[in-house]
Formats: sequence, structure tokens, C-alpha cells
Amino acid sequence: MSDQTPFTTMPGEVTGPQRIARPQLIPAARLGRHLKHAAVHVVRSSSPPTTALGVRTDGDEATQRHARAVCDLALRVGEALLSTGASAADTVAIVLRLGHAYGIRSMHVDITYTSISVSVHRGLDEDSLTVMRVINDRAPDYTRLEAVQRHIEEIVRSAEGSSEGPSLDVDAARAHLSTLLASPHPYRRWVVTVGAAIMSVGVVMLFGAGPLMWLVAAISAATVDRVQRQLYIWGVAAFFTQVLSAAIPTGIALVMYAVGRETPSVVVVSGIVVLLAGLGVLGAAQDAIDGYYVTAGARGLEVLMMTLGIAVGVASVLGVSRWFGVDMQVSPIIALGGTPFISTIGAMLIALGFCLSTYSGTRTILVSIGIAAPAWLVLEAAIFVGFAAPAGVAVAASLVGAFAYVTYRVLRVPEAAVATAGIVSLLPGLAVYRALYVIMQNDASTVANAVIYFVDAVATGLGLAGGLAIGGYLARRKLGLDRAALRARRRSRGTYVAEA
Repeated sequence: MSDQTPFTTMPGEVTGPQRIARPQLIPAARLGRHLKHAAVHVVRSSSPPTTALGVRTDGDEATQRHARAVCDLALRVGEALLSTGASAADTVAIVLRLGHAYGIRSMHVDITYTSISVSVHRGLDEDSLTVMRVINDRAPDYTRLEAVQRHIEEIVRSAEGSSEGPSLDVDAARAHLSTLLASPHPYRRWVVTVGAAIMSVGVVMLFGAGPLMWLVAAISAATVDRVQRQLYIWGVAAFFTQVLSAAIPTGIALVMYAVGRETPSVVVVSGIVVLLAGLGVLGAAQDAIDGYYVTAGARGLEVLMMTLGIAVGVASVLGVSRWFGVDMQVSPIIALGGTPFISTIGAMLIALGFCLSTYSGTRTILVSIGIAAPAWLVLEAAIFVGFAAPAGVAVAASLVGAFAYVTYRVLRVPEAAVATAGIVSLLPGLAVYRALYVIMQNDASTVANAVIYFVDAVATGLGLAGGLAIGGYLARRKLGLDRAALRARRRSRGTYVAEA
């Protein structure tokens, strides 16, 4: 007697001792459908797309007057931010947060180098609103930038958790913004000239120059600043202003060479670095990284034209000197020198001078000086262990980017001001100088060297922008942003984030 369960057999199959019974098999058609469903389940996604096209928000049920008032305020804020030194991505994020605070959730912002546009979708039954404002002038002014950012932060903060919106209505916010933008600078114009001189002194200290070169570089930078100011008042084009600005330090170096038969190359380099500090080298690379390629392209073309102006100015002076029989050869063999202590002091002076020349506040100046010192030490350490210059400045810039965001969150100083002041000493002035020198030799055999130097300068600029972006990103991930700011920042880069 057996306890085993009999096997299931197919109809008509022989049982018994002649054949052992087998389990029932799944038909081939059922097996195929099962495998198909399993493959579809593995491959096909069930989650919404990362970028949901055309479904960011519905139309706002706002009155036409309110929507127009918010658009006008947003345009004024965006123009003020771009004109005073904010990046395109930060400007879009702040404008979106402002519109969100006033109940406009369907706002779209578009920025080119010379204009900003704001559009509001008001549903199918109402006409959309689109307004544009032209940006006529750009000049870093971090006191105004800090004031505008603080004004927007107060509006956004007062709107959080309130069913009635911000404590300031749109008209009052616009009036207060106009007051901030019309307020006087924190110090007089001659302080800006002193800042340019201090910055130039810091540059020559990086190259191990002595006190005589400090004095000469300071006089050269102060002269350049006053000449630029006067040419701006006269309405001279920026390219020709750059040509004359580059000719001044080269001319001073020519006089020193004719008198003492020395080649004060550091004077020319310091002039180039000071001129580069006022250009959008970092801004162009940062906008490209953030995805604003039109703005980045325009900034890059401006940098190219202004750099050509520097080349024309230097070459013109050297050509005139040869015509008078003074064959001054500006030596390309120049490198960073001096002790780490002196170089660090030079980096701190560069940050101080840049802050003064951009009307930064007291807290911004102190923070920038405190960040510039460790950034330069990190660069020297990176070069000492064998890093290339672009990689070294990227590591140093990442430290600056992280500290800039931390100080912005804690002290409410402009992040752009601290970040830019902290990396001015890392700008590729030496690489640009070498490339310009090789080009001015009119020797076809050295063109490859000029290309290498220019590539090194571009790589250094990208390293600075990339390091700042990575450092700021890591700091944001560690400290965290509030949800509205994170949503606005992602939307400013074209990434859709679902509304909470």
C-alpha cells in the first residue's frame, strides 16, 4: 500500500507499469504571453518623466492688473540683479520665487545678455502677458545686489505660511526697490581707485616682486581706473577703452626699461589681471555650465573682444617703442614666486581691492579676505603635489564656492560677491599674458605655443566656474535649501519639479 499521490496525466495517455506519468505542461501560447508580460514589466516605466513638457503649471486666476504689476516688479528685480553682478541662473530663480510669493505660479523667465523677458499664462480664457526689459548697463555693485536680495528674501519669507500673501503689496515693494536702487554708494569714487591700486599690488606680490614694483603697479592701476572712468563719461566704446587701458601699464614698463634697462614684466601682468577681473570670464563659463548658452556665448564674445583690446594696446606700445629705437622685450618667462606667506598676503589684498572696486559692504569685504587666503593656500598645495593649473584652481574654487554659500546662508552677504572676490587671484592672467606675448612675435613657428597658452587660460576659467558650481552644490546638499528655493533653482535650469 502506497501513500504517494498519483501523477496527473494528459487525456489519452497510457498509465500503468508500461509508462511513468509526467506533470501537465504549460501550453506554448500561454508561456509566450507570460514571458511577454514579464519583459514589458521589466522594461516599461510606470513613473512620470523627469522633464514633463508643457505641464509645469496651470494658468493663474489673477486679475490683469495684479499680473501686470507682478510682471513689472519681476522685470525690475531681474534687471537690477543682472546689472549688479548676479548670474543668469540665480536671477531666474529669484524672480520665480518672487512671482510665486505673489501668487503667480505660471511665470516664465527668459534671459539673454542684453534683455530679460517675463511671461505669465492666465488660462485659456485670458490673454497671456509677456513683457521685456532691455539691460543697458552692467557694472558689479555688490552693495545694491545685497540690498535687492535681502528685499526679495523678506518678501518671500513674509509670504510663507500666510494665506494673504506677502506683508508688502506689489506697489509698496516696487517703491522700496526704487529707493534701494537710487541710494548712494557706501563710499566715494576715489575709494574704487584705491581698490584697483591695492588689487594690482596684490598681483605683483604673487610673483615675488619687491616694494618698488608694488608702488609702480599701484600707480599704473590707479591711472588706468581714472582713465577708464573719464572715457566712460565721454562715451568711448569699451574696446578702445580696453586698448588704452592695456597701453598704460605697458607704457610705464617701457619707461622703466628705457631708464634702467630692466624688463618689469610684472607691471604688464598686473595690468592684465586687473583688466581681466572686470570682464565676464567667470560669468561666461558659469552661464555655460548652468545651460544659458545664448548668454554665455554673448559674454564669451565680449571677453574675446576685450582680450583682443588688451593685445592691441600692448602691441601698439611695443611697436611705437621699436619705432623710437627702444626694443623692449617683455619676457614671457615669469612664474609665481615669493614665499607662501607673501603670496597669501597678496591674494588677500587682491580680494580687498576687488571688493572696494565693486562697492562691497564691510561684512562682504571681511568674509572675502578670509576666504581668499585658504583658497590660495589650497592652490599652492595642489600645484605642489603635481596638479595642473586648471585642476588646482578647480579644487581651490570648490572651497570658495562652498564657503560663499555658507556665508550667504549665515550672514546674508551676496554669494556672487564673496565667490568672485575669493577667486580673482586665481584668474588666468599669466596664461593670457604669455599667449599675447607669443602672438606679438609675428612668428609662425610659435603659433602652436600661443594656442596652448590660450587653451590653458580657457581651461583655467572653466575650472574656476566648475569648482564654484561644485562647491556651491555640495554645500547646498549638505545644508539644504528650503523647498521653494530648490524648486525655483531647478526650474531656472529647465528641470520640472512637481508642485507640493
